[in-house]
Amino acid sequence: DHIPLYRLSEMYDRLGIDISRSVMADWVGRVSALLTPLVLLIRAHIAALDRIHTDDTPVDVLDPGRGKTKTGRVWVYVFDGSGYQSATPAAIAYYYSPDRKGAHPADHLASFSGVMHADGYGGYKKLYGNQIIEAACMAHVRRKFHDVIKLKPSPIAEEALSRIGALYDIENRIRGMSADERRTLRQHHARPVLDELKAWIEATLSTLPQKQKLAEAMRYALSRWAALSVYIDDGRVEIDNNIAERAMRPLGIGRKNWLFAGSDKGGERIANILTIIETVKLQGHNPEVYLTDVLTRIQDHPKDRLEDLLPWNWTPAKARHEAA
Repeated sequence: DHIPLYRLSEMYDRLGIDISRSVMADWVGRVSALLTPLVLLIRAHIAALDRIHTDDTPVDVLDPGRGKTKTGRVWVYVFDGSGYQSATPAAIAYYYSPDRKGAHPADHLASFSGVMHADGYGGYKKLYGNQIIEAACMAHVRRKFHDVIKLKPSPIAEEALSRIGALYDIENRIRGMSADERRTLRQHHARPVLDELKAWIEATLSTLPQKQKLAEAMRYALSRWAALSVYIDDGRVEIDNNIAERAMRPLGIGRKNWLFAGSDKGGERIANILTIIETVKLQGHNPEVYLTDVLTRIQDHPKDRLEDLLPWNWTPAKARHEAA
């Protein structure tokens, strides 16, 4: 529930229970350490796939040496194939870094090969090539035209949104179909719409003052066009990166409550625990029930059978007893 430790300490104090923040911080550290082997398995699971979504977001971190906070970064890598009937387990992996240097995703993705959904962050550019194919986000394009309309009414921006909306209508109809069915229907229905959208943007852009926000939105779309079109030819690829953006929402809720991480180590703990909780939720399990069970078992669990405790393999205690 993202309740800050100081607030938990106050809540316990009102109940007559004296538990300091430092004690609870130690508990969090121990939980993170116990879960680390599972976190590493989840990260390896995602890195071994060939379709992922990624995003990153800033997080304030205490910097005692400077007497103020600094800006750290949390990165997320997600696989969720529910949109095309994939049998591969869905998973989310979070990483913390003290800055936003491109070396961090390069390290996270050192063994990854496939299609990566991402925003336009410059640090990803060195990753694209033979090993990683970029898939851009149509929602980012749509957002830029929405931003134009927020400034003032624009029939041209409305037209762009209508054309993009037609692409999303197709996606809504084919969601949940097999990857082959999605590819076939996109080729037949979405490709003509996408081609017409590009031709319309190119023709319209030439008539606009180039310093307008509307022209900027159009140039942004054209500069990303090859990556925006990747999804047409692969039913396993999505039209946008909303899967990764949704995976960042729990962190956004957390930041509003606890405001900052206490240290870089605290940032790493946040990433570890979020990796477990959000992957558990993707599997439809109750995180509290899962953690209560797994934290009880993991210390004595055989190391060569740790995969049994992964969220997609885990069996609740009641079901285990019934099976026995």
